[in-house]
Amino acid sequence: MLDAQQIAALHDRLNQTWHREAIEAWLPPAQPWPALVASQHLANFELWHTEDAARAPNVADEQLARIKRNIDATNQRRNDLAEAMDIQLLAWLAARSLPNPDAELHSESPGLMIDRLSILSLKIFHTAEEIERADASESHRERNRQRLTTLADQRADLAVCLERLWLRIEQGTRRFKLYQQLKMYNDPTLNPAVYRHT
Repeated sequence: MLDAQQIAALHDRLNQTWHREAIEAWLPPAQPWPALVASQHLANFELWHTEDAARAPNVADEQLARIKRNIDATNQRRNDLAEAMDIQLLAWLAARSLPNPDAELHSESPGLMIDRLSILSLKIFHTAEEIERADASESHRERNRQRLTTLADQRADLAVCLERLWLRIEQGTRRFKLYQQLKMYNDPTLNPAVYRHT
């Protein structure tokens, strides 16, 4: 069910596709699990580029307000989809009488680890772009080659940790729970900055 190497490879393929082609033309994978992983990665992809737009020095204040609202909505979608991955994994495990309720509890869920893999893939893609930049100095390229090595190591380590966690869950020696983010800022009934002004 869960293969961290396949997930990382999917993230990398999607980065290439979405930077080359219109996202609107993209069709998600046919299978539910890869489609969910891809949809969650798309939220991170959109969040990355929306946050970049907010950092542009010439962005107007009115435009920045629209961008901020878009960031909040996209971040909510990102978190909802990370939870959805955990829900789907727990459903798959429940059909196999797992996870073992007596197993040691893991502090981070697979969905949150996959979210981190997604962000690392975007960092790797954009760091590689900096190495290839036509106007970049050699010192800039070298700095980013070093950063790329570090990012690749971090992703490889995280993928191994995810693989080991999943193996131990299947063996019944580890378990995880659904940890809901319970974001408050997007809920008009929970955010005083919103409900005090409506």
